[in-house]
Amino acid sequence: MPGDDPAPDADSAAVDAARDRRTVRETYDRIAGHFAETRAHPWPEVVDFLDGRTGTTGLDLGAGNGRHVEPLAARTERVLAVDASAQLLRAGRARATERGYADRYRPVVADAARLPLVAGSVDLAVYVATLHHLPDRETRVTSLSELARILAPGARALVSAWSTAHDRFDAPADAEEGFDTTVDWTLPGGETVPRFYHIYAPAEFDRDLAASDLTVVESFRSSGNCYAVVGPD
Repeated sequence: MPGDDPAPDADSAAVDAARDRRTVRETYDRIAGHFAETRAHPWPEVVDFLDGRTGTTGLDLGAGNGRHVEPLAARTERVLAVDASAQLLRAGRARATERGYADRYRPVVADAARLPLVAGSVDLAVYVATLHHLPDRETRVTSLSELARILAPGARALVSAWSTAHDRFDAPADAEEGFDTTVDWTLPGGETVPRFYHIYAPAEFDRDLAASDLTVVESFRSSGNCYAVVGPD
């Protein structure tokens, strides 16, 4: 996430504590108000991906405050906004109401690795800045396969994760494995809240995609992130 200050040398005990799924959800519920205020605009990579694409049902997996729901809502009849944080989805509903697409906003509180969605029901999806919050490789690959399950034939999705290629990290350009860390969120008043991240090596990102049920159409790097355009077939 641009603007964050990663701490690759975070204490291992802190990383273990922040890795817990319930802790991740509680963390984002806790920082939701301030987080939503600082996430106003969609990423340019998402805008580029969505350009010229349409569908009936859109999905923002890890929707947060809905900054990527908005461009999806302009291209689909309804958008499923999925997030583990109910507080962030409330912020997303407020944003949808303010900006005139509340009739297309469908919030769903759910785990990215256990989606309560019908197979083959999504035509266009984004899954950005969320995969790296999942606690281990098995869960991350499972979530990618869940995305494949709910995509309709011919559908496309954009997946992203933070990468060791980011210039904030002192990591070899040809690193094969990423690492776990915590990234502090600073609330007004100065309190810091640690958040779990798995920082992907680009080769590792490609391996996890290959291990899932997704088909990779295109894989690329941009702004310190790994990206892939994927489909179910």
